[in-house]
Amino acid sequence: MYKIKTLFIGLVALSLFACKQKATPTKVDDTKGYKYFGAEINDQGTIGYDELLVKMETMDSVEAKVVGKIEGVCQVKGCWMNVVSETNAEAEPMFVKFKDYGFFMPLECAGQTAIMRGKAYREITSVDELRHYAEDEGKSPEEIAQITEPMEELKFLADGVILK
Repeated sequence: MYKIKTLFIGLVALSLFACKQKATPTKVDDTKGYKYFGAEINDQGTIGYDELLVKMETMDSVEAKVVGKIEGVCQVKGCWMNVVSETNAEAEPMFVKFKDYGFFMPLECAGQTAIMRGKAYREITSVDELRHYAEDEGKSPEEIAQITEPMEELKFLADGVILK
């Protein structure tokens, strides 16, 4: 019984520590002011977020390197972010996850510009998952309770991100 309690306490402590991990860049380029997260990518061959939206009107998915503005980031540990157009406030946001849960973004990166390499696609997100993300974002219980319908979202699975 003692071993089980010790194991349980250890797992709880590990999970609490993991949730507080700081996002650590894999590389920093002070000459450009870039911080790299995940796979090391470059800024060559990028398309703007608005151009990605145009491509997604006729395609199911798009592999691309996309430049966009970070609107919000998971406030628990930086495990996802919302990206929006830098020029069109009416454009739909894009929900970005990180391949294999392999890296996290800094919690304070909202408002900054990112270059992401990966795959854009559309997917229906369940009510439970939408509520979970709203909670991660720090929304109030009232705001979370208003989520009652699944939603089709533009999503992006990134293997590497440059934070400008």
